[in-house]
Amino acid sequence: MSVSFHDYLVIGISSRALFDLEEANEIFETQGLDAYREYQFAHEEDILKPGSGFPLIKKFLDINAKMNKKMVEVIVMSRNSAETSLRIINSLEHYDLDIGRMVMSGGENISRYLKAFDVDLFLSANAKDVELAIEDGYPAGLIYPHAKYDLPSDQIRIAFDADAVLFSDQSEQIYKAKGLDAFVANEIKNQDTAMEQGPMAHFLFRLAQLQKACANTHYLRTAIVTARDKNAGIRVIKTLRQWHIIVDEIFFLQGAKKADILASFGADIFFDDQDIHAGPASEVVPSARVLPTNNKEKT
Repeated sequence: MSVSFHDYLVIGISSRALFDLEEANEIFETQGLDAYREYQFAHEEDILKPGSGFPLIKKFLDINAKMNKKMVEVIVMSRNSAETSLRIINSLEHYDLDIGRMVMSGGENISRYLKAFDVDLFLSANAKDVELAIEDGYPAGLIYPHAKYDLPSDQIRIAFDADAVLFSDQSEQIYKAKGLDAFVANEIKNQDTAMEQGPMAHFLFRLAQLQKACANTHYLRTAIVTARDKNAGIRVIKTLRQWHIIVDEIFFLQGAKKADILASFGADIFFDDQDIHAGPASEVVPSARVLPTNNKEKT
């Protein structure tokens, strides 16, 4: 009997986002494919260190065990060929990650395979794959390089920026073209009109479904961390209400540093569309950048 991926929250993650493969990637970038292949063969039995996305994936997979039911499906999506992927497979086994499905594309872009697995979130360290994924309507983030994070909580905590992430960039374009006062005036004027969905909206909807399925367990917590002030934030609240989505925490920062709030929140991942915010945030919590898109909507 074939599997319906629509029954699960499906996360596709590149091997470089899940594991620390920066040394191997540097060899590929500087010395070429043959040197990379030789390096992988020589280190085939060496277990890879966790990468930026590892804690998040581990916590999502733990939900399956805690609920005694398959609710999350994780698929490792690697540009490696089959012959150079044994180190990744060995590392999956070493960390006892319940991941059975892999895509090994042999250098081809990964994004073309997202539809086949009905992916709800794609995390990668390859900018082109992320761009293509978002253009095709799939929530995706370019994950920042691995750093040491202190995230002791067993709860999954996911934080989003607002404009150009959960919501479309229409309001942000007004800010860029006409300034802050025009932006705030537009948001107050249109506070009863729901904003259009942005690149990560589908993932938020799927998280809400997972929260409902895990009701009363408190396994998952969501937050919006936005530079909007409380007046421009009214439209955010009313949009979520029209979407029938409840977000656990919302921060209207009016320009305050997002990284400080995210460190206190303890995000397992933070999504933002600007490096000026996502970069500093990545120093304290795992972070991913949502790259510019054509805002195609995933169905």
